[in-house]
Order: sequence, then structure tokens, then C-alpha cells
Amino acid sequence: EKAKQLLELTKEETDAVHKLPVRPKKPGQSCFYTFFTLRGIRVDRVEPGLVVCTLKVPPRLTDRSGKLASGAIANLVDEIGCAVIYDKDLPEPVSVDMSISYMSSADVDDELEIVSKLLGQKGRYSGTSVVIKNKRNGEIVAEGRHSL
Repeated sequence: EKAKQLLELTKEETDAVHKLPVRPKKPGQSCFYTFFTLRGIRVDRVEPGLVVCTLKVPPRLTDRSGKLASGAIANLVDEIGCAVIYDKDLPEPVSVDMSISYMSSADVDDELEIVSKLLGQKGRYSGTSVVIKNKRNGEIVAEGRHSL
């Protein structure tokens, strides 16, 4: 009960949230969240079952210590893992499961290589692997498995 009270919004907070303009996203339309997190990614190579990208770590995706935030890494695994199976003629894939191993860190302005590979597909169910590597020192920042 105490936790519930702690998490409840005040009337002023509730009113402020209700005033926010939230518009439904149309299919194929980018949203603010996607723009915020993926802005700056350069797509270097696309082949069937493979997407290779580069991202210079921007300050907006870092945590308090100035390192690439774990949530930003998870988002990259989600978005780039999805990109490898994207088909404009099919509905957007939905994540079913994702696991990420965080292995090292990346600083602001470090250049990352993000490689997404299709591991397998059965019908509309797909498995992908995403490896995020720091180009400066060659270390793997994170490795993720993503099923959609």
C-alpha cells in the first residue's frame, strides 16, 4: 500500500499529463522517440540477413557517468535487430524476447559498429543477433539476441 501511495500522481501531475498532445502514429511514420534515439546512425551495408551501421555516441544517449546508457544499448539492439528483417510490404515486426550481455562501455564521441544478423526464420517468427563494437579499442560493448 505504501508503494502504491508513493507512485500515485497528484491531481496537478495527472492534469499536466492529460494536456500533453499525443497523436497516433501512422504506419511508416517516425515518432519522436525513434528520431531521438536513432538520429546520427549511418547505415553502411545492407544485404539479405545483414545490416551494418555506425554510430558516434552522442551526449543525449549517455548516463550520469558519461557512458553510453544501458537503455540506449537495449534500444539499439531492438531497432537494429528489427531492421534486419524489415519488409515494407508486411506489418512492422513486434519484439517477443530480447536478451543483452553488456560487456564494456563506450564514451561520448566513441564510434560504434553495430552489426545485426538474421539467425533464422520460421514463418513470421525471426531470431536476430546484434553486436555493438567500439571501433576505438575493438571491444565488444554489448551483444544481444532478439526474437520478433
